[in-house]
Amino acid sequence: MRFRTNDTELQAVPLFAGLSRRQLELVSRLTTPLELPAGHVLAQEGDSGAEFFVVIEGAVEVVQNRTLVATRGPGSPLGEIALLGERRRTATLIAQTPVTARVASRREFTGLLAEVPDVAQRLQATMAERLAS
Repeated sequence: MRFRTNDTELQAVPLFAGLSRRQLELVSRLTTPLELPAGHVLAQEGDSGAEFFVVIEGAVEVVQNRTLVATRGPGSPLGEIALLGERRRTATLIAQTPVTARVASRREFTGLLAEVPDVAQRLQATMAERLAS
């Protein structure tokens, strides 16, 4: 964890685009920077969801039933389905490359959604789209 995500990096994330400076500061406070090596498992399909991730740099494989179904890159939210839907993880998430991300615990995630309703609406739409595919 050698870096601190700045407002510019957060503004580049579609999920946070257009947020006020105060809201971006809140996002920064409620998330923790992570640096993960290639091959690191962020979440395991079937497990209880405890964290929410946003990829800042790198690529993450999304694997369901041992089949690669997607690769998510910078700006991608991950783990929202388990937290918003209060369900088990729907996929395994594996860092395909070294990954820089922001992570929020369930408690931090809930606080973020309460404080920044725009993020909650955007994540609901993302979840609906992912579950439909």
